[in-house]
Amino acid sequence: MKKRPTSVSKSTQKSGAKDKPVKLLKGGNPQIAKADGDAPVQAYIAAMPGWKRDIAKRLDALIVRNVPNVRKAVRWNSSFYGLEGQGWFLGFHTFTHYVKVSFFRGKPLRPVPPGGTGKDARWIEIHEDDLDEVQMATRVKQAAALSGWAP
Repeated sequence: MKKRPTSVSKSTQKSGAKDKPVKLLKGGNPQIAKADGDAPVQAYIAAMPGWKRDIAKRLDALIVRNVPNVRKAVRWNSSFYGLEGQGWFLGFHTFTHYVKVSFFRGKPLRPVPPGGTGKDARWIEIHEDDLDEVQMATRVKQAAALSGWAP
C-alpha cells in the first residue's frame, strides 16, 4: 500500500524545469527524491517543519565542521553522511516529536547512543531543546573514523 503524504511544505524542491512543493510524509518527514550531494540534503532540511529544521541545520553544520570531505545524499527520505570509499556513517530522519540521528555503526561509539536494535546501529532521538553539540561532535568524529555502511 502506498503511503499518502500528510501535508505539503511551503518549501520547494528543484525538479528540473520548475519548482514544486515538497510533500511531507507521516510525522512531517520531507519526501525528497534520492540524490547525491549537498543540494538535495539542503532541500530536505529546508522542507523540515518548524524547530526540526533548526536542529537539522545545526546537525548539518556540525557534521561538515567535524568531518572534512564529508559526502552527502538523500536516501529513503533521510539525509545521509559518509566518506568516499568508506560508506555511510550517519543519517537523520524527521518524526512527529523528534529528529532521529542514526549511527550505522554506533555500537562502538563512546558513550554508546541510547537507542538501538540489531548488531551495530544505534540512534539518538533529539527533541526541540536537547541537542548536545559537544557530545554529538564527539560521536560524529568517532563514527566517521569507522568503516561505514554500504547498502
